[in-house]
Amino acid sequence: MHKTISRLTRMGIAAAAILAASGTAWAQTAWVLPSAYPPANYHVENLMQFAKDVDTASGGKLKITVHPNAALFKAPDIKRAVQTGQAQAGEVLISLHENENPVFGIDVVPFLATSFEQSKKLYEASKPAIEKALDEQGLKLLYATPWPPQGVFTKKDVNSVADLKGLKWRAYNVGTSRIAELVGAQPVTVQAAELPQALATGVVESLMTSSATGVDSKIWESLTHYYDTQAWIPKNITFVNKAAFEALDPEIQKAVTDSAAAAEARGWELGVEKTKAYMETLQKNGMQVVEPSEELKKGLADVGAKLTEDWLKKAGADGAAILDAYKKM
Repeated sequence: MHKTISRLTRMGIAAAAILAASGTAWAQTAWVLPSAYPPANYHVENLMQFAKDVDTASGGKLKITVHPNAALFKAPDIKRAVQTGQAQAGEVLISLHENENPVFGIDVVPFLATSFEQSKKLYEASKPAIEKALDEQGLKLLYATPWPPQGVFTKKDVNSVADLKGLKWRAYNVGTSRIAELVGAQPVTVQAAELPQALATGVVESLMTSSATGVDSKIWESLTHYYDTQAWIPKNITFVNKAAFEALDPEIQKAVTDSAAAAEARGWELGVEKTKAYMETLQKNGMQVVEPSEELKKGLADVGAKLTEDWLKKAGADGAAILDAYKKM
């Protein structure tokens, strides 16, 4: 029954968008843009500003309604929804789709890019390949924004990767599942919207994620330690159904791309700014923020080397070309 209501809701939203596009005297177009993250998350705040900027720049001719917190589609389903026209635009953690194309997972190869500066260079090196892969799927990349660096949350002391063995480890993409395998943890697939419940019920005992997700999920209510490993800096991408974009008048297309460029610049600035605030929030709520031991660093670096090797095998010559371009920057 719930699924039926949800499906009818989505159909109603799509129908409303069509009516809005055709029923006004000045041909207003309405888009829906689903996101998996809560309204207070800075990625969603950035999306809201993007939608507002598009509205202003288009003179009200394009209205984008952001639906946060996986209200329309769960995180893994958002991209497919945009491809099939159930939504006109969307935002996802790009590494969720590494199984479709290895290039979507380059930013979660551990210890390849561990600062915002390095991550931006890696994005620029991989952007043409990402745009090409999305274009082949009927999608247009609008912009990308970073999460804070990834660390390890647990409810016990962790001095080496051996201490992670047997723990129920939250996995949300290929890379985090592979890390669990390499350190002997038990991978449990849990997306962001379901994480608070998974933590509260003990389904998840440990995870590698950002301080932002830790704050969003009030992780201090379930876990006690945060190891600041700065393993990688993942990105969300915001994209649009290519046919929907091409149906816009040229001046409205420009309103979208100009607003997207502003959102990307703002998003990278927010990533840096918010990281400091999130770390302070974790500590204020009793989380032990710990510098990883040399043994833990070495163990994770070994895991990173193995995952880089794995990624290159999958990505082939295209992947090697991206890494080569990145190293030259």
